Amino acid sequence: MRAAFYIELPLVLVVALLTPAIGRCAETNWLDIESRIQYGYFTEDAHSLRNLVEPLAANDSHDRLKSYYAGLLAYRLTLLADPQQQPAAAARTPEPVRKNDRSKSEARQSIEHCVSYLDQALQAQSNFADALALQSACLMMLSELSSWRTPFATPRSSTQIHKALELAPRNPRVLLLEAIGDYQHPKGNAGQSCGKFKTVAEVFEKERADVDHVPGWGSAEAYTWLGRCYLDSGDGNAARDALERALLIAPEFGQARRLLATITSG
Repeated sequence: MRAAFYIELPLVLVVALLTPAIGRCAETNWLDIESRIQYGYFTEDAHSLRNLVEPLAANDSHDRLKSYYAGLLAYRLTLLADPQQQPAAAARTPEPVRKNDRSKSEARQSIEHCVSYLDQALQAQSNFADALALQSACLMMLSELSSWRTPFATPRSSTQIHKALELAPRNPRVLLLEAIGDYQHPKGNAGQSCGKFKTVAEVFEKERADVDHVPGWGSAEAYTWLGRCYLDSGDGNAARDALERALLIAPEFGQARRLLATITSG
């Protein structure tokens, strides 16, 4: 009995020591998936993003992160398909009407997938604040892309973001998605919106100084939206500072580059 105990004890210790490492490996894997989604979005490479659809789309309602990242991927594809949802939309050259029609059809399909995948993530974990906030953004976009969905999607979008804020009032991605929603559907003045984006950027800085988070995206986008807000308010110097910060974080971010070009060329 004693011999068996002394043999089993080291095994228990090994398992206990390895468990955090296994957890870190799993998180690293999702951080890699997140990095690939973000890079494809920053470089506006829809083809590389579509290559991620199949491995993430396999039905696994018990894996909240897999469903979450499938939703994030669908959200990114929607943003690329519908330029009007982008911070730098005004800097783009208008596309032919026929191409716009095709893009909007693709955007509607992607955003429906976003809502569906995040339903799966929330079935796996009902208090997953990141998933609630992202689904809120997707529902709002769905209401804009499919007018017949508006009576259902708009109030549900509001419900989901309020739940997310109650659960995680200092989660930077929750705050960012709320700020974007407020900016695109203003209830106050532009100065208040810019102050909100500035606060979001500061919260991201605190998160970036900590250990890696899963999910962990959003810092470059926060500075890009802050830059757009300052630009819309006529504060070119503040806009430049914010956009340069975004490009320090993500040098390949095409939207930030276009917005910065409108300042440097003007």
